[in-house]
Amino acid sequence: MRRVQLSAAEARRVALAAQGFALDRPAGKPDVRHFRRVLETLGLLQLDYVNVLTPAHFLILWSRLGAYDHAQLERYFYARGECIEQWAHEASILPASSWPLLEHRRQAFVMHKRNPLRTLRNRKAYLANVLKQVQRDGAVTAGDLPPEPGPKRNPGDWHRSIPRWALEYHFARGSLLVRRRLPNFQRVFDLPERILPAEHLAQSMPHEDAQRELLRKAAIAFGVATMRDLADYYRMSARDAAPLLRDLVEDRCLTEVQVEGWKETAYLSSTARFPRSIRGASLLSPFDPVVWFRPRAERLFGFHYRIEIYVPAAKRRWGYYVLPFRVGDRIVARVDLKADRHAGQLQVLNAHAETGTNRDSDCQYLATELHALKDWLGLEGLWVSRNNDFAKQLAGFVQ
Repeated sequence: MRRVQLSAAEARRVALAAQGFALDRPAGKPDVRHFRRVLETLGLLQLDYVNVLTPAHFLILWSRLGAYDHAQLERYFYARGECIEQWAHEASILPASSWPLLEHRRQAFVMHKRNPLRTLRNRKAYLANVLKQVQRDGAVTAGDLPPEPGPKRNPGDWHRSIPRWALEYHFARGSLLVRRRLPNFQRVFDLPERILPAEHLAQSMPHEDAQRELLRKAAIAFGVATMRDLADYYRMSARDAAPLLRDLVEDRCLTEVQVEGWKETAYLSSTARFPRSIRGASLLSPFDPVVWFRPRAERLFGFHYRIEIYVPAAKRRWGYYVLPFRVGDRIVARVDLKADRHAGQLQVLNAHAETGTNRDSDCQYLATELHALKDWLGLEGLWVSRNNDFAKQLAGFVQ
């Protein structure tokens, strides 16, 4: 029987199951099989290298797998030919099989009008020479390329060198791929044919077919979602998504459903599962697909979430780097975390409970998760600021 209505609780469980949270964390040490399963489940991992705690995409895997080996993950990303970096949601890690699905974006890439490469008189020759150097000498970083003067910088400008702009141009066009990341997260670029398996390089897909498949993958990853939710997953417009979603409904990949409390029509994936409950607890990265589209997070969980990294300190409500905390199928708290590596300490700078939660049990779950995160990050201590009643209660469980 095809579902046409879902309760709010069912929608939460369907969404979390689609994101891998119906599975317990591995009992043993996670390995490549687990990394592959997470990436296939999500379709992509949004990259973000803000390192106040640990880069956000590392947290996405932590939330689902618990403690894993960073070096092993890096080898999976860059040394096995199974993954690629591409512009997808934002800059992302994807299965290498996604290469043909993004061909239309690489072909459509146009240099931004403010790109300083536009100021180069010899731009075409310079860009061609960059490719020739990679072809001749192998993988490069921006520092390996001959320097080229760029436009004058204004105070406070975020600086990219002309060689870096050139490499990123070729990356966006698909002429170069990221071979690996250095310990400082700098990208090393090489030719696609030296990185990607030939089977993926040889594939091509028409624009509309690729977009339809991206929407289908988004629907699998979300379980149940609105049109705008699905369009946002791989960053396409709602206008482009609407007719393709109708195709997917006709093909029975999706079913239109009504979800309790949702104003918009929702689409239920044919792969969706309906677990009776979601177990466990986990901190979530600010860029986890469960919460990255803020209207969806509010619709699913009643959780109003904003990143305050760029908000002046005096105007922040929750903190600088705030992570949602999930228990079962609810988001029950948010915590502002910092890894103080000099002091060897995981710091909880702020902690706030959501309305209507069980504070005693939630504090116990959160304390357990924080201790596990501390150990995984290689820190010795765990400190909680006692700046409100919930934080004081959490501090008591942490000791």
